[in-house]
Amino acid sequence: MHFQELSEFDFHPRLAASPGVALVMFSGPDCGACRRLEKNLPDWLGGHVDHLYKVDVQKSTALARAYDVFHLPGLFVFVDGRYHAPLSAEAVPSILQSALDRLLALPAHEEP
Repeated sequence: MHFQELSEFDFHPRLAASPGVALVMFSGPDCGACRRLEKNLPDWLGGHVDHLYKVDVQKSTALARAYDVFHLPGLFVFVDGRYHAPLSAEAVPSILQSALDRLLALPAHEEP
């Protein structure tokens, strides 16, 4: 499993066509933490998510504004193509997995 890039033009259609759990990471080319997460998340969350996507905030500034992304990386969870919630957790495999499991057990948030 690897990250697929999304842009402002295909963000909603591609997510809508993604069954199961999708994790979207907002990142930037100068973000070291983003590069580390992009490298490690497929192994850390591979059994917990069905799709991994990334959005370059420098190319898709409107999406970054729409989702109130102020710090990178920004992680957001979608379920069956619909927004579920932001994922905030320390970048440690067991902590991220637990946070995702807890998040998925809760009702969906309203999309920003």
